[in-house]
Amino acid sequence: MADEQHSALFERLKADAEKGAPRCGLFLASLDELFRTEIYTSLLYERLERKMTLVEELYRESGEDWHQTFYLLYFRTLGDSQNQAAYLELARRVPYRIVLRERLTPHGIEAMLFGVSGLLDLYPHDEYTLMLRREYLHLEAKYQLQTMDVGAWSLREIRPANHPALRLAQASEFFRQDDFIFDRMLACSNEEEVERLFCIEADRYWRNHYVPADRQTSTRPKRIGIFKAHILGINLVAMLQFAYGSYTGKEALRDKAFSLLETLPAEDNRYIRTWQNRGIEPRDSFETQALLQLSTAHCLKKGCDTCPVGRRIAREASR
Repeated sequence: MADEQHSALFERLKADAEKGAPRCGLFLASLDELFRTEIYTSLLYERLERKMTLVEELYRESGEDWHQTFYLLYFRTLGDSQNQAAYLELARRVPYRIVLRERLTPHGIEAMLFGVSGLLDLYPHDEYTLMLRREYLHLEAKYQLQTMDVGAWSLREIRPANHPALRLAQASEFFRQDDFIFDRMLACSNEEEVERLFCIEADRYWRNHYVPADRQTSTRPKRIGIFKAHILGINLVAMLQFAYGSYTGKEALRDKAFSLLETLPAEDNRYIRTWQNRGIEPRDSFETQALLQLSTAHCLKKGCDTCPVGRRIAREASR
């Protein structure tokens, strides 16, 4: 195919993408499974390599400490997107080394996280938060902790199960488990192991609370749910397995990241639904992560001429 014909083809693909109906969706859906998997693998490598940039930044910030890097990424992934920066700032102000020192202190981790977050100021008359405040005053002086402005948190229109107060209570219990969380994270190889690692229940107080002082009539354990555990599996575990494997030269660990994504359920969001409307039904997170990369790194940027799908369409058309 001549260069001008290639250019005309890519322009048509870009025009279709602008309409929210990329022609490559129909092309992908029609491909033999082997060829489609080949494209997905290429896209997933792209996505993980891109995410490596964030890991590298946090790794350098952490003084090349992988445990602190994992800790920072855990908090960044823990909450909703509008509070991502606040969670990360909190983790910076309460570093993992301090958390380890206070791991066996009753409510020690929880007191530090709540105290430094500034959220204690929102619940001045609750008996439980008063207890946390007393503990925090001691730990604040001990470690010279700096309290955040509570205004750093976006608390409007947040589902109760995703409220920062409850998430911090769950995080406190998560990091109380043992000293080997990083190793257990690297060892995760399937959906069940991810759920076992992350579906941690908050302290008993939270069984009838979503936020302090807001007592619920029904009592139920407040665990990190399966849906959130899967998000952590995709955006924390698989990403760190790939990054750590890359840094240490352990190809088997990089491969494990891909295999893990194959065991986690397909994601559901507006990008994935667009592909579904074009006849593609992703089976797992391996495929949805690849499709997200296709949407965000190629379709939105109208990069059809550099896209692995666009290039394959051009090859097919030139035969």
